[in-house]
Amino acid sequence: MMPAADMSPNGADVHSLAAERIRRALLRRSRYRYVHPRVEAEGAGWKVVSPNCSRSIDRQGGDIDIAWLVGDGEGGWLLFARDHARDCWDLRRCSRRLPDLLNALVVDRDREFWR
Repeated sequence: MMPAADMSPNGADVHSLAAERIRRALLRRSRYRYVHPRVEAEGAGWKVVSPNCSRSIDRQGGDIDIAWLVGDGEGGWLLFARDHARDCWDLRRCSRRLPDLLNALVVDRDREFWR
């Protein structure tokens, strides 16, 4: 599956709506609630970027990539976690429903995203 943007006539609207849904979901997260992540466009999807308060990834305390959500080109979504050691995105989940992936991101029981 290759990530692809929504190519419908209202694709830009759908794309912006997804970003807002991600922003709202991040307000519910249980881990690192005191930091304020942001959502940025990244390719055909959205990247979650957060300050690295623990300095476990960036010793300077800079912003770090947390997750990337992108459409799969077939109406579904892919959720990637950032592998900072290998400097790449690692596919963690796929779903036809964005809320399922957002729940995995905000709850993060296994600390796949918020470390």
